[in-house]
Parts: sequence; C-alpha cells; structure tokens
Amino acid sequence: MRYKLLGKSGLRVSEMALGTMTFGEDWGFGASKEESAKIFNLFVEAGGNFIDTANNYTNGSSETFLGELIKPNREQFVIATKYSLSTRSHDPNGGGNHRKNMIQSVEASLKRLQTDYIDVLWLHAWDFLTPVEEVMRGLDDLVRAGKVLYIGISDTPAWIVSQANTLAALRGWTPFIGLQIEYSLLQRTPERDLLPMARALDIGVTAWGPMAGGALTGKYSSQLESANLEPKRLSPNSARLNAKNTEIAQMVVEIAKEISKSPAQVALNWVRQQSGVIIPIVGARKESQLKDNLASLDFILDDNHLNKLHEVSKIELGFPHDFLSSEPVLNVLHGDTRLLIDNHRK
Repeated sequence: MRYKLLGKSGLRVSEMALGTMTFGEDWGFGASKEESAKIFNLFVEAGGNFIDTANNYTNGSSETFLGELIKPNREQFVIATKYSLSTRSHDPNGGGNHRKNMIQSVEASLKRLQTDYIDVLWLHAWDFLTPVEEVMRGLDDLVRAGKVLYIGISDTPAWIVSQANTLAALRGWTPFIGLQIEYSLLQRTPERDLLPMARALDIGVTAWGPMAGGALTGKYSSQLESANLEPKRLSPNSARLNAKNTEIAQMVVEIAKEISKSPAQVALNWVRQQSGVIIPIVGARKESQLKDNLASLDFILDDNHLNKLHEVSKIELGFPHDFLSSEPVLNVLHGDTRLLIDNHRK
C-alpha cells in the first residue's frame, strides 16, 4: 500500500479507502459484526489507514462497529465520516447542511466512533437550501474547536464547491481538501467539470461506486452469469445494465481474462490510473471480496488496455468543452502559432 496527500494538505491517506456502508445488517444487506472485523483487519494488515463511513450508514451501526475497531489504535487511522442525510424523517431539522444538523450529527458521530475528533468531515450532499456562508463558517468553527481536523464535500455541483473554497480563502476559513464523487467506467460525467475543478484547486478526490454497484465485477456478464451463483445487487432493469454499459462491462471482462485478473481489479485500476489524486472507495460484504480488491494494487493496466477502456466508455463533454476544443475555435483563438505553443499546464 502506498499513500497520497489528500488535496492541499499534508494528510497522508492510503491509496485505497475502505468504505464501511456494508458494516452492519440493519438495511437487509451487509456484513455481520464478526465479518466486518475480518474485513477491517485485512485492510489494516495491507497498510490501509483511510476509512470512510457516515452518520446514517446502517442506521449508525457502521460508526458503532468502526468505533470499537479503531479504539486500540485510534491515532493510526484517518477516519472520514459525513453529515447531511436525515436521521429523523419527521423532523425538518433532522437533515440538511445547516449548522444545527451539522453540530448534532458531529456530536452523535463522535459518541458512536468513541473518539474526540474526526479526521475528515464530509458534507454528504448539497441541500440547495443552506447558504454557503453558513456551511463554511460552521465547518470552520468545528475545526477551530478541534472536533474536526479537515473538511471535504460530496455529491455537490462544481460551481458550489468553487464558490465555497473561494469564500473560505477570502474569509480565512478552512477550505475543502477533499471531493467525493461517483466515478467509474460507467459514470464518467465528473470529467466535465468536477474533476478539472479538483485538479485546478488541488482538491483530492475519493471515488465511490468504482465498480458501479457490481456491474463491472463480471457478475452480470453473459459469459459468467450461468456459473456465478452469488446474490446480485442490481435488478435486470437497472440503468447500469443498459446496452452501452453492458458493452463497457464486457470489455472489462475481456481485458481481465487477457491479463488473468478479475474484472473488479481491472475496473478499480482504471479509476486509480486516471490523472490527479483519485482514491477509490471499496466496500465489501465478505473478506474475500476485499482481498480481491486489494490485489489490484499489485499491477497496473498498460496503455493499450487503458485506451480500449477509454474508447468504449468515452462520453461527450458537451458545451462549452467540445465547442472550445473544436478546430475552428482553436484556430480563431490562436491563429497560425497554435501548434507552436507548448502548454505545460495540460
């Protein structure tokens, strides 16, 4: 296991993060307490230190299990949890980005995690109700109080993240050092704005769903399905199993066979090998699943395989990206010297 600096910080986190939404069986799936401990210990033995959870995962069981597991060596781990999603559906203030929910969520998480500080607190999802000033000042207060060390933001438009970090810089408040997004061969739309923004602002990225909910693991391949009796999360009507995505998944399976690796490892390494700091979040219901995921760290995909995956999964960036990269516009912008200009910022 190698380590990366998370965004514009000195915080060292493992190149793969352990997602713990599967810790607990409260939601009808997931791992028992005993299996969760096996998964956690395997990750730690491999050198992992970056653990991802949330205040509402498995109704709080995820944080509770994790609190017991990290207690003997708390300082060794970078614990990232989240606030925003409602924990009391009848209460209008039981969820959201506002200060009241922020504080009550953090206090409850600290108790479940049996710790007096959170390494990284993520805003879980933008609510489009709370002023960005309230969010950033509230988060800065938590950092200054020592209850949170760093902050990140998840599932939020790029323009809001940019506005928030610009405001933080102007006011001397704590900026976001992390961005959590869905990103995989089946979900490349973050390449339009979120990922370029993260690179420009030096924000580290953690990618949830790198295997697209199992769609890229080979479970749903026509070649493997008959032999694979493992329960499947996706229904046959899932958008992740449409014709285009099935074509992408099939390419993953073909490359995996060619290099004698699992489809999940190929899908993970495609994410890991994209430009910038991108850390895949892997979750598992069984120790064997995590063991397979960790084996992706032992190799990289070559350029030929990366190009095949890029071509089969490429998306249109849309306006203004495609417009600005078109030959007529580039020629009008730069004239005859366009090809003579070396751009070190690419």
